[in-house]
Amino acid sequence: MVVQTERDDATWYECETCGLLFDEQSDATEHEKHCDGSDPSYIQ
Repeated sequence: MVVQTERDDATWYECETCGLLFDEQSDATEHEKHCDGSDPSYIQ
């Protein structure tokens, strides 16, 4: 599920599975469809 959150006077959309933040709800929803709960590979 995507959660709307407020940070730094902006609205963000957070993937509840991994905690990644998106500025577009559609991006967050699309990400969440494919999210397996592991850390994103590009964050090392």
